[in-house]
Amino acid sequence: MSLSRPIAARPQPARIARWLLLVAFMVFAMVVVGGITRLTESGLSMVRWEPISGIVPPLNAAQWHAEFDAYKATPEYLKINRGMSLDEFKGIFFWEYLHRVIGRLIGIVFALPLAWFAWKRMIPRGYGPRLILLLALGGLQGAIGWWMVASGLIDRPDVSHIRLAVHLLTALLILAALVWTALDLFDLQRNPDARPARLTGIAALAFLVLFVQLMLGAFTAGLDAGYAFAEWPTMGGRLFPEGVAFLKPLWVNLVDNPIVVQFVHRWFAWVAAAILLSLAWAAHKAGVKGPVHAIATFLILQIGLGIATLLTGVDIHVAVAHQAVGALLVASTAWTAQRLGKARRA
Repeated sequence: MSLSRPIAARPQPARIARWLLLVAFMVFAMVVVGGITRLTESGLSMVRWEPISGIVPPLNAAQWHAEFDAYKATPEYLKINRGMSLDEFKGIFFWEYLHRVIGRLIGIVFALPLAWFAWKRMIPRGYGPRLILLLALGGLQGAIGWWMVASGLIDRPDVSHIRLAVHLLTALLILAALVWTALDLFDLQRNPDARPARLTGIAALAFLVLFVQLMLGAFTAGLDAGYAFAEWPTMGGRLFPEGVAFLKPLWVNLVDNPIVVQFVHRWFAWVAAAILLSLAWAAHKAGVKGPVHAIATFLILQIGLGIATLLTGVDIHVAVAHQAVGALLVASTAWTAQRLGKARRA
Protein backbone atom coordinates (compact mmCIF):
# COMPACT_ATOMS: atom_id res chain seq x y z
CA MET A 1 0.00 0.00 0.00
CA SER A 2 1.43 3.35 -1.03
CA LEU A 3 1.68 6.16 1.52
CA SER A 4 2.60 8.78 -1.04
CA ARG A 5 0.87 12.12 -0.79
CA PRO A 6 -2.38 12.35 -2.79
CA ILE A 7 -2.66 14.39 -5.93
CA ALA A 8 -3.79 17.92 -5.14
CA ALA A 9 -7.55 18.09 -4.75
CA ARG A 10 -9.74 21.03 -5.57
CA PRO A 11 -9.77 23.57 -2.69
CA GLN A 12 -12.86 23.35 -0.50
CA PRO A 13 -13.46 26.88 0.88
CA ALA A 14 -17.07 26.34 2.02
CA ARG A 15 -16.27 23.01 3.64
CA ILE A 16 -13.41 24.54 5.60
CA ALA A 17 -15.57 27.55 6.50
CA ARG A 18 -18.30 25.33 7.98
CA TRP A 19 -15.67 23.49 10.01
CA LEU A 20 -14.34 26.80 11.34
CA LEU A 21 -17.84 27.89 12.38
CA LEU A 22 -18.21 24.62 14.30
CA VAL A 23 -14.98 25.37 16.12
CA ALA A 24 -16.20 28.94 16.76
CA PHE A 25 -19.37 27.54 18.36
CA MET A 26 -17.22 25.33 20.60
CA VAL A 27 -15.11 28.34 21.60
CA PHE A 28 -18.32 30.20 22.45
CA ALA A 29 -19.43 27.25 24.61
CA MET A 30 -16.07 27.26 26.36
CA VAL A 31 -16.38 30.98 27.13
CA VAL A 32 -19.81 30.36 28.67
CA VAL A 33 -18.58 27.41 30.75
CA GLY A 34 -15.56 29.50 31.74
CA GLY A 35 -17.93 32.15 33.07
CA ILE A 36 -19.79 29.55 35.12
CA THR A 37 -16.48 28.19 36.37
CA ARG A 38 -15.47 31.65 37.53
CA LEU A 39 -18.80 32.52 39.14
CA THR A 40 -19.01 29.21 41.02
CA GLU A 41 -15.37 29.65 42.13
CA SER A 42 -14.52 26.28 40.61
CA GLY A 43 -11.36 27.24 38.74
CA LEU A 44 -8.86 26.16 41.39
CA SER A 45 -10.38 22.74 42.07
CA MET A 46 -7.92 20.97 39.73
CA VAL A 47 -4.41 21.67 40.94
CA ARG A 48 -2.45 19.92 38.18
CA TRP A 49 -2.16 20.55 34.47
CA GLU A 50 -2.16 17.21 32.67
CA PRO A 51 -3.02 17.92 29.01
CA ILE A 52 -3.28 14.22 28.06
CA SER A 53 -4.06 12.15 31.16
CA GLY A 54 -6.17 14.92 32.68
CA ILE A 55 -9.06 14.09 30.35
CA VAL A 56 -9.85 11.07 32.56
CA PRO A 57 -11.76 12.15 35.70
CA PRO A 58 -11.52 10.39 39.08
CA LEU A 59 -13.26 7.02 38.68
CA ASN A 60 -13.34 5.63 42.21
CA ALA A 61 -13.38 6.75 45.83
CA ALA A 62 -9.61 6.54 46.22
CA GLN A 63 -9.02 8.79 43.21
CA TRP A 64 -11.61 11.29 44.41
CA HIS A 65 -9.98 11.47 47.84
CA ALA A 66 -6.57 11.96 46.21
CA GLU A 67 -7.91 14.90 44.18
CA PHE A 68 -9.60 16.35 47.25
CA ASP A 69 -6.44 16.00 49.34
CA ALA A 70 -4.48 17.88 46.67
CA TYR A 71 -7.08 20.67 46.74
CA LYS A 72 -6.90 20.81 50.55
CA ALA A 73 -3.30 22.06 50.25
CA THR A 74 -4.33 25.12 48.22
CA PRO A 75 -4.76 28.63 49.64
CA GLU A 76 -8.41 28.67 48.49
CA TYR A 77 -9.29 25.69 50.66
CA LEU A 78 -7.18 26.79 53.61
CA LYS A 79 -8.45 30.39 53.63
CA ILE A 80 -11.99 30.12 52.23
CA ASN A 81 -13.33 26.58 51.90
CA ARG A 82 -11.89 24.84 54.94
CA GLY A 83 -14.34 22.17 56.06
CA MET A 84 -15.81 21.64 52.56
CA SER A 85 -17.27 18.16 52.09
CA LEU A 86 -16.22 15.76 49.34
CA ASP A 87 -19.62 16.15 47.66
CA GLU A 88 -19.22 19.94 47.64
CA PHE A 89 -15.77 19.51 46.14
CA LYS A 90 -17.19 17.32 43.39
CA GLY A 91 -19.58 20.14 42.53
CA ILE A 92 -16.83 22.67 41.84
CA PHE A 93 -14.56 20.04 40.28
CA PHE A 94 -17.23 19.33 37.64
CA TRP A 95 -17.16 22.81 36.10
CA GLU A 96 -13.38 23.10 35.93
CA TYR A 97 -13.14 19.58 34.52
CA LEU A 98 -15.80 20.34 31.89
CA HIS A 99 -14.01 23.57 30.98
CA ARG A 100 -10.74 21.73 30.40
CA VAL A 101 -12.38 18.88 28.47
CA ILE A 102 -14.02 21.35 26.08
CA GLY A 103 -10.62 22.95 25.56
CA ARG A 104 -9.09 19.60 24.66
CA LEU A 105 -11.99 18.77 22.34
CA ILE A 106 -11.52 22.10 20.56
CA GLY A 107 -7.87 21.22 20.02
CA ILE A 108 -8.78 17.83 18.55
CA VAL A 109 -11.63 19.18 16.41
CA PHE A 110 -9.29 21.83 15.01
CA ALA A 111 -6.02 19.94 14.63
CA LEU A 112 -7.21 16.68 13.06
CA PRO A 113 -9.37 18.18 10.28
CA LEU A 114 -6.65 20.76 9.61
CA ALA A 115 -4.14 17.95 9.09
CA TRP A 116 -6.61 16.15 6.82
CA PHE A 117 -7.34 19.24 4.72
CA ALA A 118 -3.60 19.88 4.42
CA TRP A 119 -2.91 16.27 3.45
CA LYS A 120 -5.62 16.37 0.80
CA ARG A 121 -4.39 19.79 -0.37
CA MET A 122 -7.87 21.26 0.07
CA ILE A 123 -6.75 24.46 1.77
CA PRO A 124 -6.98 27.44 -0.61
CA ARG A 125 -3.78 29.28 -1.42
CA GLY A 126 -2.87 31.84 1.23
CA TYR A 127 -5.04 30.38 4.01
CA GLY A 128 -2.61 27.76 5.32
CA PRO A 129 -0.55 30.20 7.43
CA ARG A 130 -3.72 31.75 8.88
CA LEU A 131 -5.05 28.34 9.95
CA ILE A 132 -1.71 27.36 11.46
CA LEU A 133 -1.67 30.64 13.40
CA LEU A 134 -5.15 29.85 14.76
CA LEU A 135 -3.91 26.42 15.84
CA ALA A 136 -0.93 28.03 17.58
CA LEU A 137 -3.23 30.51 19.34
CA GLY A 138 -5.34 27.62 20.58
CA GLY A 139 -2.28 25.92 22.04
CA LEU A 140 -1.17 29.19 23.60
CA GLN A 141 -4.63 29.59 25.13
CA GLY A 142 -4.24 26.27 26.94
CA ALA A 143 -0.93 27.42 28.40
CA ILE A 144 -2.46 30.77 29.40
CA GLY A 145 -5.27 28.91 31.17
CA TRP A 146 -2.79 27.01 33.33
CA TRP A 147 -0.71 30.18 33.86
CA MET A 148 -3.90 31.77 35.20
CA VAL A 149 -4.78 28.84 37.48
CA ALA A 150 -1.22 28.64 38.81
CA SER A 151 -1.50 32.20 40.12
CA GLY A 152 -4.05 30.98 42.68
CA LEU A 153 -2.18 27.93 43.92
CA ILE A 154 0.77 29.49 45.73
CA ASP A 155 -0.06 32.22 48.23
CA ARG A 156 -3.44 33.66 47.23
CA PRO A 157 -6.92 32.07 47.30
CA ASP A 158 -7.94 33.28 43.83
CA VAL A 159 -6.47 33.72 40.38
CA SER A 160 -4.87 36.91 39.13
CA HIS A 161 -7.51 39.14 37.55
CA ILE A 162 -4.91 40.26 35.01
CA ARG A 163 -4.25 36.69 33.93
CA LEU A 164 -8.00 36.07 33.88
CA ALA A 165 -8.38 38.99 31.46
CA VAL A 166 -5.59 37.67 29.21
CA HIS A 167 -7.26 34.25 29.17
CA LEU A 168 -10.68 35.65 28.28
CA LEU A 169 -9.43 38.09 25.65
CA THR A 170 -7.34 35.42 23.93
CA ALA A 171 -10.43 33.20 23.67
CA LEU A 172 -12.45 36.06 22.20
CA LEU A 173 -9.66 36.95 19.78
CA ILE A 174 -9.70 33.34 18.55
CA LEU A 175 -13.49 33.49 18.23
CA ALA A 176 -13.34 36.67 16.14
CA ALA A 177 -10.57 35.28 13.93
CA LEU A 178 -12.49 32.05 13.31
CA VAL A 179 -15.61 33.96 12.26
CA TRP A 180 -13.67 36.34 10.02
CA THR A 181 -11.73 33.54 8.33
CA ALA A 182 -14.90 31.50 7.75
CA LEU A 183 -16.56 34.49 6.09
CA ASP A 184 -13.53 35.07 3.86
CA LEU A 185 -13.72 31.43 2.78
CA PHE A 186 -17.44 31.62 2.00
CA ASP A 187 -16.64 34.64 -0.19
CA LEU A 188 -13.94 32.62 -1.91
CA GLN A 189 -16.42 29.80 -2.56
CA ARG A 190 -18.77 32.24 -4.29
CA ASN A 191 -15.98 33.94 -6.23
CA PRO A 192 -12.66 32.11 -6.83
CA ASP A 193 -10.97 35.48 -7.39
CA ALA A 194 -12.16 36.98 -4.09
CA ARG A 195 -9.52 38.45 -1.83
CA PRO A 196 -9.73 38.47 1.99
CA ALA A 197 -11.68 41.38 3.44
CA ARG A 198 -9.54 44.22 4.75
CA LEU A 199 -9.76 45.70 8.24
CA THR A 200 -11.10 49.24 7.97
CA GLY A 201 -10.20 52.05 10.35
CA ILE A 202 -13.61 52.16 12.06
CA ALA A 203 -13.55 48.38 12.47
CA ALA A 204 -10.10 48.46 14.07
CA LEU A 205 -11.28 51.17 16.48
CA ALA A 206 -14.43 49.16 17.28
CA PHE A 207 -12.40 46.05 18.08
CA LEU A 208 -10.04 48.09 20.25
CA VAL A 209 -12.72 49.74 22.41
CA LEU A 210 -14.73 46.51 22.65
CA PHE A 211 -11.72 44.57 23.88
CA VAL A 212 -10.86 47.32 26.38
CA GLN A 213 -14.42 47.09 27.72
CA LEU A 214 -14.20 43.29 27.89
CA MET A 215 -10.85 43.58 29.69
CA LEU A 216 -12.48 45.89 32.24
CA GLY A 217 -15.26 43.32 32.60
CA ALA A 218 -12.70 40.60 33.29
CA PHE A 219 -11.03 42.85 35.88
CA THR A 220 -14.44 43.46 37.45
CA ALA A 221 -15.08 39.71 37.66
CA GLY A 222 -11.59 38.85 38.88
CA LEU A 223 -11.66 41.50 41.61
CA ASP A 224 -15.26 40.63 42.60
CA ALA A 225 -15.92 44.31 41.96
CA GLY A 226 -19.45 43.64 40.75
CA TYR A 227 -20.53 42.89 44.32
CA ALA A 228 -19.46 46.30 45.60
CA PHE A 229 -22.58 48.28 44.62
CA ALA A 230 -25.84 46.53 43.66
CA GLU A 231 -27.32 49.70 42.18
CA TRP A 232 -27.27 51.68 38.94
CA PRO A 233 -26.52 54.33 37.77
CA THR A 234 -25.27 55.52 41.16
CA MET A 235 -22.70 53.94 43.46
CA GLY A 236 -23.53 54.49 47.10
CA GLY A 237 -26.10 57.09 46.12
CA ARG A 238 -23.54 59.13 44.16
CA LEU A 239 -22.10 59.07 40.68
CA PHE A 240 -18.78 58.10 42.29
CA PRO A 241 -18.84 56.83 45.90
CA GLU A 242 -17.33 58.67 48.83
CA GLY A 243 -14.42 57.47 50.92
CA VAL A 244 -12.61 55.47 48.25
CA ALA A 245 -9.01 54.65 49.20
CA PHE A 246 -6.95 55.32 46.07
CA LEU A 247 -3.82 53.37 45.25
CA LYS A 248 -0.52 54.89 44.16
CA PRO A 249 0.55 55.51 41.48
CA LEU A 250 -2.83 56.74 40.29
CA TRP A 251 -2.99 54.64 37.10
CA VAL A 252 -2.88 51.43 39.16
CA ASN A 253 -6.46 52.14 40.24
CA LEU A 254 -7.63 51.35 36.70
CA VAL A 255 -6.33 47.82 37.15
CA ASP A 256 -6.32 46.95 40.85
CA ASN A 257 -8.91 49.13 42.62
CA PRO A 258 -12.30 47.30 42.53
CA ILE A 259 -14.35 50.50 42.97
CA VAL A 260 -12.55 52.39 40.22
CA VAL A 261 -12.63 49.37 37.90
CA GLN A 262 -16.39 48.96 38.35
CA PHE A 263 -16.93 52.70 37.80
CA VAL A 264 -14.89 52.78 34.59
CA HIS A 265 -16.47 49.55 33.34
CA ARG A 266 -19.93 51.09 33.85
CA TRP A 267 -19.25 54.25 31.90
CA PHE A 268 -16.73 53.16 29.28
CA ALA A 269 -19.53 50.86 28.09
CA TRP A 270 -21.19 53.90 26.52
CA VAL A 271 -18.00 54.82 24.66
CA ALA A 272 -17.81 51.26 23.33
CA ALA A 273 -21.50 51.37 22.39
CA ALA A 274 -21.04 54.62 20.45
CA ILE A 275 -18.09 53.23 18.46
CA LEU A 276 -19.85 49.93 17.76
CA LEU A 277 -22.92 51.79 16.52
CA SER A 278 -20.63 53.88 14.32
CA LEU A 279 -19.29 50.65 12.84
CA ALA A 280 -22.85 49.42 12.30
CA TRP A 281 -23.81 52.70 10.62
CA ALA A 282 -20.79 52.57 8.32
CA ALA A 283 -21.69 49.01 7.36
CA HIS A 284 -25.32 50.00 6.82
CA LYS A 285 -24.28 52.78 4.44
CA ALA A 286 -22.17 50.22 2.55
CA GLY A 287 -25.26 48.08 2.01
CA VAL A 288 -24.63 45.52 4.79
CA LYS A 289 -27.85 44.38 6.51
CA GLY A 290 -27.84 41.19 8.64
CA PRO A 291 -24.65 41.83 10.61
CA VAL A 292 -25.79 45.36 11.42
CA HIS A 293 -28.99 44.06 12.99
CA ALA A 294 -26.99 41.47 14.95
CA ILE A 295 -24.52 43.96 16.38
CA ALA A 296 -27.31 46.37 17.40
CA THR A 297 -29.35 43.60 19.04
CA PHE A 298 -26.46 42.12 21.02
CA LEU A 299 -25.28 45.58 22.04
CA ILE A 300 -28.66 46.43 23.56
CA LEU A 301 -28.84 43.04 25.27
CA GLN A 302 -25.32 43.38 26.65
CA ILE A 303 -25.96 46.78 28.20
CA GLY A 304 -29.22 45.57 29.72
CA LEU A 305 -27.61 42.43 31.12
CA GLY A 306 -24.71 44.45 32.53
CA ILE A 307 -27.11 46.67 34.46
CA ALA A 308 -29.16 43.63 35.54
CA THR A 309 -26.00 41.90 36.77
CA LEU A 310 -25.38 44.81 39.14
CA LEU A 311 -28.99 45.16 40.27
CA THR A 312 -29.31 41.44 41.06
CA GLY A 313 -26.12 41.37 43.11
CA VAL A 314 -24.35 39.34 40.42
CA ASP A 315 -26.97 36.62 40.05
CA ILE A 316 -25.13 33.74 38.40
CA HIS A 317 -27.69 33.23 35.61
CA VAL A 318 -27.69 36.91 34.67
CA ALA A 319 -23.91 37.19 34.92
CA VAL A 320 -23.35 34.12 32.73
CA ALA A 321 -25.79 35.52 30.17
CA HIS A 322 -23.80 38.79 30.28
CA GLN A 323 -20.58 36.96 29.42
CA ALA A 324 -22.30 34.86 26.74
CA VAL A 325 -23.78 37.89 25.00
CA GLY A 326 -20.37 39.59 25.24
CA ALA A 327 -18.93 36.72 23.20
CA LEU A 328 -21.80 36.98 20.70
CA LEU A 329 -21.12 40.71 20.45
CA VAL A 330 -17.51 39.96 19.55
CA ALA A 331 -18.65 37.50 16.87
CA SER A 332 -21.18 39.96 15.44
CA THR A 333 -18.54 42.71 15.43
CA ALA A 334 -16.24 40.43 13.44
CA TRP A 335 -19.13 39.64 11.07
CA THR A 336 -19.96 43.31 10.58
CA ALA A 337 -16.33 44.36 10.19
CA GLN A 338 -15.63 41.61 7.66
CA ARG A 339 -18.66 42.48 5.54
CA LEU A 340 -17.77 46.18 5.66
CA GLY A 341 -14.19 45.40 4.65
CA LYS A 342 -15.48 43.22 1.81
CA ALA A 343 -17.88 45.93 0.61
CA ARG A 344 -15.16 48.57 0.56
CA ARG A 345 -12.74 46.30 -1.25
CA ALA A 346 -15.30 45.59 -4.00
